[in-house]
Amino acid sequence: MARPKKDISKQRTIVIAFRVSQSEHLIIGNNAKTIGLSIAEYIRRKCTGKPLPKKKVDPLDRKLFVELSRMGNNLNQLARVSNSGIRDPFSIHIQLEEVKMLLKQLKSNISNNDR
Repeated sequence: MARPKKDISKQRTIVIAFRVSQSEHLIIGNNAKTIGLSIAEYIRRKCTGKPLPKKKVDPLDRKLFVELSRMGNNLNQLARVSNSGIRDPFSIHIQLEEVKMLLKQLKSNISNNDR
């Protein structure tokens, strides 16, 4: 038994061609690949205002993100202790804040795939 024919209104019979530079093609291709769509489907959804799927996160990046979150939690606990009024002769609280800021930047880079 053959596949039923599509309704004429759902058939994609019109071709729209436009030119892009090589750098634009790379950007469009990377954006489409990041969310798991073909370039044509990505452009179609962008132009028609249809919602795009969320970014896919690589399993290795997910593990790294989880580990960084755990490290951040430990740093928060240490920061809480250092802010509790206990004397800090080594200025650990300043170093903890620097590390905390770096972890925040790493998390942001991972979630944005800006490695």
